[in-house]
Amino acid sequence: MLEEGLTHYEQAPLAALDVRALDQLIAADSPGEEQVRLVEQVMDVVPQHMFTLEVDATLSFVNRAAREYLGPMEEASPTEQLTKVIHPEDLGALVQAYRDAIAHGISVEAEARVRNKQGEYRWFLHQLFPLRDDKGRIVRWCGTGIDIEGLKGSEELAQRENLGLREEIDAVAMFEEIVGASPRLKAVLARVTKVARTDATVLITGETGTGKELIARAIHKRSDRCDGPFVSVNCAAIPRDLIASELFGHEKGAFTGALQRRLGRFELAEGGTLFLDEVGELPAETQIALLRVLQEREFQRVGGNQTIRANVRVIAATHRDLPAAVAAGTFRSDLFYRINVFPLEVPPLRERKEDIRLLVAYFIDRYATKTGKMIKCVDRRSLDRLQSYAWPGNIRELQNVIERSVILCDTETFAVDQSWWVPETRLSRPLPQAMVSQERDLIEAALAECKGRVSGPSGAALKLGLPPSTLDSKIRALKIEKRRFYAN
Repeated sequence: MLEEGLTHYEQAPLAALDVRALDQLIAADSPGEEQVRLVEQVMDVVPQHMFTLEVDATLSFVNRAAREYLGPMEEASPTEQLTKVIHPEDLGALVQAYRDAIAHGISVEAEARVRNKQGEYRWFLHQLFPLRDDKGRIVRWCGTGIDIEGLKGSEELAQRENLGLREEIDAVAMFEEIVGASPRLKAVLARVTKVARTDATVLITGETGTGKELIARAIHKRSDRCDGPFVSVNCAAIPRDLIASELFGHEKGAFTGALQRRLGRFELAEGGTLFLDEVGELPAETQIALLRVLQEREFQRVGGNQTIRANVRVIAATHRDLPAAVAAGTFRSDLFYRINVFPLEVPPLRERKEDIRLLVAYFIDRYATKTGKMIKCVDRRSLDRLQSYAWPGNIRELQNVIERSVILCDTETFAVDQSWWVPETRLSRPLPQAMVSQERDLIEAALAECKGRVSGPSGAALKLGLPPSTLDSKIRALKIEKRRFYAN
């Protein structure tokens, strides 16, 4: 059922108004013939199908719109009348709804197909309302029928569109695990294809959550090193005093706690590819060691003097503005030029919105399979909202929203659960009440506590509840010097 479902059809408020008017007209204890005739005249000018039942459920009046649609009607009980005009597949549910209304004195509604005088069926939303006098007693029942054939047709169209979308995903030649067919993405993938067969160092830039590691893996899989290992390391997630050991390994006794020799990521990636994510977070001393590896293709373990040859292709990635970091003196210019041999910029999701439909269907299929759910279509309003959102967290944010919503979905129609929706303004203005000076104080306090680290689990961005790229922008805008916090 689309979001415009049972109780939200655009025509429904008109029916409610009609019934309230009728309720007022029959407020007297015993409405006379003149008053009843007035009620019937009101019903006759209503373009919707309307009818009235007596308290004992016998049919007393059918308005002009319904008579013109149904044609001549023979005298029969309400159930017999329904049997003649309601589609056999819908009859049972409709009769039961009417019985529930009369038994409990409540309003009900149900969908059912109604046959016209030409023998053709159309979908209607059927409603039955109790009409009460001024003492609250039910004196009649009013029924309405709202033509919803167009909406049902839209629902079926949406289901066909979603089926077509799934087929489109199957038909699109997925570039490894990268989903999308937008011009911006195709341009990036074309460059990936060209650089993959070489051994050139690649620098992948882009906002957090754009899929930089997927691009790196695609390069590896399409390279001559595809049979070798792909080793990934997040430079922002490793403490500053351990990053050199993590990359290059260490000898036994090299430092407190080094109880045995340990191989670093460069040795583990021998013959394959080493992916250095968040390379902009490397401390200065490690930048020098990395530069040597890239230039000389050799390194030494921490605490050792043996030179080890490195047959490794390096792919680096960052969300930071490295030229700005070079200008600020926090990133070595010679290392930047060494890793920036072949730059690749991954566009943010807001610049490739054509891919959102494909990504939504891809993630729904993935998580529906994991949870054992059968989801056949996507609610149109949810899809429109997903496509209009700016996605500051990019594909990672979209993926999380879809996974959460699939978990909460209880029908065959996927809809984004509103309780999980994070308003865009919450991310675009994380410190809405702070003055510039207060904002500076908050950021500097976080940097001091995190020893100048911006991203990663121990970074200031996480502490402030900001995306690292946003915090970097604020630091530059406020001219905060991060280096002075490194020694704290």
